[in-house]
Amino acid sequence: MTVLATHDLVPAPLRRWWAQAGYYPGEGIYALFARHARAHPHRSAVIDDDGEISYAELDDLALRLAAGLRDLGLRPGEVVATQLPSGRQSVAVDLAAAALGAVVLAYPVGRGRRDTLALLVRSRAAVAVVAAKAGDVAYADQLDALRDRLPDLRTVVVAGGSGPDSLEALAAGRRLEALPPVDASGPARILVSSGSEAAPKMIVYSHDALTGGRGAFIGSLHDGDRPMRNLFLVPLGSSFGSSGTAVTLARHGGTLIVAGRFETGRALELIDRHEPHLVFGVATMFAMMLDHPRLARTGTSSLRAMVAGGSRIDPATVAAVRERFGCAVVNCYGSADGVNCTTDPAEPPREIHEAVGRPNSAVAAIRIVGENGRDVPAGEVGEIWGLGPMSPLCYVDPEFDGRYRTDGGWARTGDLGRIDEHGYLHVVGRRNEIVIRGGRNLSPVEVELLLAQHPAVRQVACVGVPDRLMGERMGACIAVREGAEPPTLTTLAAYLSGVHGLETAKLPERLAVLGELPLTAAGKIDKRWLREHLAGSAT
Repeated sequence: MTVLATHDLVPAPLRRWWAQAGYYPGEGIYALFARHARAHPHRSAVIDDDGEISYAELDDLALRLAAGLRDLGLRPGEVVATQLPSGRQSVAVDLAAAALGAVVLAYPVGRGRRDTLALLVRSRAAVAVVAAKAGDVAYADQLDALRDRLPDLRTVVVAGGSGPDSLEALAAGRRLEALPPVDASGPARILVSSGSEAAPKMIVYSHDALTGGRGAFIGSLHDGDRPMRNLFLVPLGSSFGSSGTAVTLARHGGTLIVAGRFETGRALELIDRHEPHLVFGVATMFAMMLDHPRLARTGTSSLRAMVAGGSRIDPATVAAVRERFGCAVVNCYGSADGVNCTTDPAEPPREIHEAVGRPNSAVAAIRIVGENGRDVPAGEVGEIWGLGPMSPLCYVDPEFDGRYRTDGGWARTGDLGRIDEHGYLHVVGRRNEIVIRGGRNLSPVEVELLLAQHPAVRQVACVGVPDRLMGERMGACIAVREGAEPPTLTTLAAYLSGVHGLETAKLPERLAVLGELPLTAAGKIDKRWLREHLAGSAT
């Protein structure tokens, strides 16, 4: 038995105060879900590639899986690693593990052997639940090849398998009737963040931090007059997608709409057929949907907001989404480390681009801190720190605790920002994404947002490209709108300097024109791949 070692970096009196203030439900994820299953058993819980499953049906599936996992030896506090496409099976495993008091380490389909090995070794996962195959990748075979390097891994459960330990076999067994007690302040899930480390960071969250802190974030976007219906275009195994099971279902009793993988036309079909109220994705996904012919025949009257996370969204895209989807746009700033701030759906496009809203004390308070560890005056730039009810417990790797958290529990994001005189948070950029050209710090975000307004540019990302003379040079990677003439480096430079007045030192010096910008498994633009592509290009 290998129980995950955890400790809470937030002072205990502060956690107790948040609980007394009503920020925490005080029950485990499964217990909260079960309340909704009893209250409205016939409501649709999950809509996925296989159709709809009700709360009563999902509850039955979760309890059968819980019984099967317990029979395989899973005990409270042990880690269950899951790599499954978004759908009822991934949700049911989340709930089954929560019912047993186990800890879910979810990571998206698309992460390869290197990440899988790093995550399972460092978390000491006792059980892994993986897809037999997703797309062209045989994940079960991939994991099987790593078994001799995973001494703590006792059992592998395969979704789409045929043996007695397959997910389907467990689901066909008996229900778990006697549930162990689960501490809502104890560990429930490990979120994975690539961050700036060589290997992914793993951050441990409690039941309360997920359903309470993250629940308040999602709840603030909902109008409250009708049962919540949320479409997640990002994988449920990602950090952004962690608000699927724990929040949409367990905390708010809503309907969760997902697809096994993102396809532009399929996303529009889900909006048209299943009428979500909130759509969670990244700006790149929204831009792709705007360009798709299916949008012209997609009903969008149900939509309240498109919620963009992962990267800043430019004013032109905000305006286009509002016009063509007929709903608000929310710019969501956050990190797996426990920081969150979102714009108000009523904000105009320019404000959504310029700022990321006012901090919500029910989610996370925000500080802007200078190099000396003290808060900087209003309007000045410093590092963004966050602390609030959604703050996680700790990192799986203890050495990260001191690097990214303070003695009082504040999370150090590594992001640079400022708070203006009206209390709005502005994100200037990431320290580790700053391009250092000849000793000068340049912001790739600044250039991205200007290039995004070029009439020929459909997608854009800027990255630093290693250079022997200057250290780094600014590189731009773009995808061109259909029918548009691909711009050259010279014409883009003329546009940036002539139209926007961008100074010469900030102009891109490398250019890659691609059909589509590649996405990571979490749905973000894969800047690491773009850097490597530009570094090996003669452009």
